[in-house]
Amino acid sequence: MHTVGTFAPDTLEEAREQYDSVGPAAQTVVREVARAMDFDREEYGDRVSSDVVETARDALFASLLTVHVASREEYDEWRDGYDGEVIEAGSEHVDNVAWHAGPADEAVAATFQEQEEAAIATLRRQAFGRLYREQL
Repeated sequence: MHTVGTFAPDTLEEAREQYDSVGPAAQTVVREVARAMDFDREEYGDRVSSDVVETARDALFASLLTVHVASREEYDEWRDGYDGEVIEAGSEHVDNVAWHAGPADEAVAATFQEQEEAAIATLRRQAFGRLYREQL
């Protein structure tokens, strides 16, 4: 088993703090991408809204969530000891699982056979959408 990512909030307040902490980075990323796309001031003003920056913040936060990656057996062992609800996507007939446990006794998991990076990316989007979006 191994773990990737940095954000593993224990409480919703911690999640909010971590979400807030990526706000300035999201603004910088959007500004630099717009600059790389040669937006002038007018186009920047027309196209870069608060929704665009918020989407960047959401994606940045999600991309930093801690994800555990393990064999099906290791995952089953973890799940047996986990008291919360787990929403699992994928097939139970594959060898590997990636999961993220959120702060409100809920977790999401995604099974995969070989494409670990794709499973982690998918799981992070699911975790954000299911565990954090409405709370942040």
